[in-house]
Amino acid sequence: MKRINHLEIILTDGDITDIECDAIVNAANNRLWMGGGVAGAIKSKGGTSIEREAVAKGPIEIGEAIHTSAGALKAKYVIHAAVMGDDRRTDAEKIYKATRSALLLAEQLGLGKVALPALGTGVGGFPYKESARAMLKAIEEIAPSLKNLREIILVLWGKEAFYSFKEVIEG
Repeated sequence: MKRINHLEIILTDGDITDIECDAIVNAANNRLWMGGGVAGAIKSKGGTSIEREAVAKGPIEIGEAIHTSAGALKAKYVIHAAVMGDDRRTDAEKIYKATRSALLLAEQLGLGKVALPALGTGVGGFPYKESARAMLKAIEEIAPSLKNLREIILVLWGKEAFYSFKEVIEG
């Protein structure tokens, strides 16, 4: 766990679709199709209505975020943060912008607890530590402006992702 201002950052190893919170973040493409990785898991467990609702709001710019209902998931919303385009490639700047957009949208929605995966590391193939650095940079920069958001859960799939993020986040 790490605290930045009033914001608590918690790391856990597991399946983001099992987390009870106000919103889970989907590592999306800018067209908002939900094929594989985190998006596929969200669609499979939460229902196809999530993808239909997302696609109707797209396409969006890489680095932007939109929200949809969460279907059968334990969250109220899914925040779709576009970390890549059709080329399925991402970088630290895209991950930074998508993290920032997702958290600002959560704040705008009045949410208190949000879960994020290791953005860009699945289909996007980005290294875990570099993703963690980009995400932490975004969190640290906007934390002082957040009033509603109190808890960010970084839900990491597998030990390699967990320990890579732990090293970066906890120092």
